[in-house]
Amino acid sequence: MSKREELLTAQNQQVKQPLVVWVIFAATIISFMGLGLVDPILPAIAEKLHASPSQVSLLFSSYNLITGVAMLITGVVSSRIGIKWTLLTGILFTICFSALAGSSHGIWQIVGFRGGWGLGNSLFIATALSAIVGLALGGTAKAIILYEAAIGLGISVGPLLGGELGSISWRGPFYGVSVLMVVAFLALLLKMPQVEKPKVKSSILDPIKALKYPGLLRLGLTAFLYNIGFFTLMAFAPFVMHLDEHGLGYVFLGWGLCLAITSVFAAPKLQAKFGTIKSMCMMLILFALTLLSMGIWTNSSSIVIICVIVAGLFLGTNNTLITTAVMQVAPVERATASAAYSFVRFIGGAIGPWLANKLAETYNPHVPFITGAGFVFLAMIVVALGRKHIQHVDKISGH
Repeated sequence: MSKREELLTAQNQQVKQPLVVWVIFAATIISFMGLGLVDPILPAIAEKLHASPSQVSLLFSSYNLITGVAMLITGVVSSRIGIKWTLLTGILFTICFSALAGSSHGIWQIVGFRGGWGLGNSLFIATALSAIVGLALGGTAKAIILYEAAIGLGISVGPLLGGELGSISWRGPFYGVSVLMVVAFLALLLKMPQVEKPKVKSSILDPIKALKYPGLLRLGLTAFLYNIGFFTLMAFAPFVMHLDEHGLGYVFLGWGLCLAITSVFAAPKLQAKFGTIKSMCMMLILFALTLLSMGIWTNSSSIVIICVIVAGLFLGTNNTLITTAVMQVAPVERATASAAYSFVRFIGGAIGPWLANKLAETYNPHVPFITGAGFVFLAMIVVALGRKHIQHVDKISGH
């Protein structure tokens, strides 16, 4: 078979997936809208509720912290009630807590309800990844590209919708998430069949034990560090771009589209040409340089806006590369590997938003971006120095 025929076969497999895969794909898009939907309204929430940027950043921190910690129980839940009902339970939590956040009257109420939202998010995203990988045709790599595409589409459309709803009221995006997740709930309830439960029940300690594998621990630590930079951009950049809700929505739409496109098209090509490890190192260096540029030219709204959009190119590529590696790096169940990795990386996602805004309040707006760049550069060092623990991933992919 020629390379062209192989490519066409792979593309056909990408499109001709079982209906259940597309249902999960659509629900994942809606789920990840919730992340970007909040971005355009961060300054508005700070103004309306008389909160400091570091207090508003806790909307990300509580969400990511609970998401990360709850990853330890996702396997326990899904192995007992099944993938379908774990997904539906996660969505129900999101519906309830996003609506409660929209009904809040103080910043600390929203922070608390975002934590509950994070619990629902953890049940959904870890299970959705393992479900798509398990049910999709074309192998693990193709399934992960589908999953990352859904994330990218959700993150890109979310800010646009958030900007439109947020221009009406800062409460709008929270209610919007709740309504969209009702749609996702009904789609999964009606269209997704019961998936056979695992024969072996998972333990809460399984993800922790999985981290004994150096490769998985190394990738988790890498994600921990670069997520500090990732959420520095997400949670602090809106405060220095000096745009209204509409403007922020369009900027993060551009960022999300770059993330979605590169996660699907650039990552596989780079992986095939250079291998996973070299490609990850390249993307992390480029992202670190982008954050550094934002730190140097923080006072230029135009440069910050361009850098935010360009950062999506590197983040989308790296997300697919590292998620693919996680699924292959350790001899454990995919759901366990995903939970272990996500537990570590979401802790970084909890630290990043608060740290960035606190540094800005203590020093100046340049410091968060420069610090974030330092953490991302450290992530690259972790990958490069741990090459021997993860190089077998490239052998699996045939590079």
